[in-house]
Amino acid sequence: MTPRPGPSVRIDAHLHVWDLPRGPVDGRPAYPWLTPEHGELYASFTPEQAKGELDAAGFDAAVLVQADDTMAETDHLLTVAAEHPWVAGVVGWIPLDDPPAAAGALDRLAENRRLVGVRHLVHNDPRDDFLALPAVRESLAMLAGRDLTFDVPDAWPRHLDAAADLAAALPDLTIVIDHLGKPPRGSEDFGAWHRSISRAAALPNVAAKVSGLRMPGTPFDVGALDDTWSAALEAFGPRRLMYGGDWPMVVPDGGYAPTWHVMSELIHRLPASDAALLLGGTAARIYRLDTAKYCRREPGRLQ
Repeated sequence: MTPRPGPSVRIDAHLHVWDLPRGPVDGRPAYPWLTPEHGELYASFTPEQAKGELDAAGFDAAVLVQADDTMAETDHLLTVAAEHPWVAGVVGWIPLDDPPAAAGALDRLAENRRLVGVRHLVHNDPRDDFLALPAVRESLAMLAGRDLTFDVPDAWPRHLDAAADLAAALPDLTIVIDHLGKPPRGSEDFGAWHRSISRAAALPNVAAKVSGLRMPGTPFDVGALDDTWSAALEAFGPRRLMYGGDWPMVVPDGGYAPTWHVMSELIHRLPASDAALLLGGTAARIYRLDTAKYCRREPGRLQ
């Protein structure tokens, strides 16, 4: 299916929902990274809540992204997508380090058009060389053959250069760097991150999400983000950048609205056509989303 991205359709490219009462998966708790120490995040966040946040910010649709490395999570998100039309696509999980199992999962899901990509929580995986493992690359080559993307979360510092190496090795695979690779804003390591993200962006099959940029103890306002924003635009340009609200990870910082307010100020600096790319056009193209079913806004209208 050829996507028909309407330039005025707003898509949040990075949103989560999770259901803590889902219980153990394969003998371990669902979302093992999520513990009571996470405070407000240690709760269920529902599709209905997500829809309310999107509506308030003026978004038409969102891409749901996995937060647990299990097939149960993938199936759960695809069920949510089937029940909630505002879900434009799902970035799920498959066992990338087991090519036969990965192939079986892809075959089972082949007819589900809601699956648009795959992600693995590489930052929680103890294997520093995960993206270079032959088995993983064999599975990722299957994604390329099925027009599915691969999202890489929290890449800096362990996996950002590895993501660039992966992009060079698999030029037919579209790689999405979530959260701009988690730039160390305000740190002496910012220059090293800038070099690494620029190296990744030099590969034409790499895109990135302007999302998840809050850091504990670091200011989050237009001025504090200016260097990161400029670096992202210089490296990728609007055609390879997409906005993601990263809800509910922003809940401890006041919720969706405060983060969107700051990011919208930055996006408003761009020409309307470029802003429309960050707010939906890039996501529609990268994830091959069919946006025709969503309401259209007047071109150039930004809220």
